[in-house]
Amino acid sequence: MIETSLPTGKVGVIVPHGVLFRGGAEGRIRQTLIEENILDAVVGLPTNLFFGTGIPAAILIFNKARKRKEVLFIDASREYQEGKKQNTLRVQDIEKIEQTYKKFETVEKYSYRATIDEIKENDFNLNIPRYVDTFEEEEPVNIKATQKEIEKLEAELVDVRKEMNKYLKELGF
Repeated sequence: MIETSLPTGKVGVIVPHGVLFRGGAEGRIRQTLIEENILDAVVGLPTNLFFGTGIPAAILIFNKARKRKEVLFIDASREYQEGKKQNTLRVQDIEKIEQTYKKFETVEKYSYRATIDEIKENDFNLNIPRYVDTFEEEEPVNIKATQKEIEKLEAELVDVRKEMNKYLKELGF
């Protein structure tokens, strides 16, 4: 597909996530495409998006006429409409991917503009979490408040058990 595109052409290829990080021949192909400065972007998609497979997929966007020396990574895997049998991308999800790609910019917890040197340092591994940090810090737990809530619940449980035992005695148990 890439070879047959025009010198100014763009190609989008949907691939399973394994293509982004497996070694061997796939690793050498990734390295060549990056060194030839053809890979423009990697877009991570949600799981269960395509009929017949529940695995997550990615879109690799190739551009033979690109001038920049960075690759844009977009993690669009968390923004979708959940369905019974298949998930779907909503209009706003597609628009967000499109706008981020057009602006070619880093957006916190969503996209990252990686240099070729960064990708080389990662042995040409294109696994999106290496570039887009989506870690959400959990709120700290208020231990004292939690202990008070547990004590309250345990006291309620004692009262409920007493009442239940009273009813069981009335029933002859």
